[in-house]
Amino acid sequence: MLTSHADTLRSIFAETIALHQRVMEADHGPVLDAAAAIVRAMRSGGTVFAFGNGGSAADAQHVASELVGRFERERRGLAAIALTTDASVLTSVGNDYGFERVFARQIEALGRAGDVAMGITTSGASPNVVAAFEAARARRLQTIALTGRDGGAAGRAADIHVNVPADSTARVQEVHRTLLHVICDLVERAFVE
Repeated sequence: MLTSHADTLRSIFAETIALHQRVMEADHGPVLDAAAAIVRAMRSGGTVFAFGNGGSAADAQHVASELVGRFERERRGLAAIALTTDASVLTSVGNDYGFERVFARQIEALGRAGDVAMGITTSGASPNVVAAFEAARARRLQTIALTGRDGGAAGRAADIHVNVPADSTARVQEVHRTLLHVICDLVERAFVE
């Protein structure tokens, strides 16, 4: 029994290491572009709005906390809001307009030209993330998609598309977290005095 568990553990580590390796060797342009877009927005007084569903909602909250608080270095707080945290807004918008609008409505209410809308979706197919990108585009926000699989509609809708080309939600989420840490590190370096 323990041998099969050890084999499972090794298999999972091997899969996630292999996917990290593939992403590390891929084009870094989209990740660098995402960090640069966030730095530009922050330098001009803008805000990052992060959102996603399930584990991606948790990732949105994680990246917002790293920007508002700090990642690894002391620097000023940076304006970031996870659109996944206000239960009253989520349930009222979901009830009145449908779950597809829960992020778009918040972008319409809070987003300003020059802000950044960062949608995280392992499938690339989340309708509420795509709708938020449409609302962001109408308000002239820069859009960043972190996706899995082939990127789907969300990847096509975003200005900057950071894709983790894998079908396993768990493996994609693991690499998304690493990429979000890379982005936080790059952004933070721009604001350390």
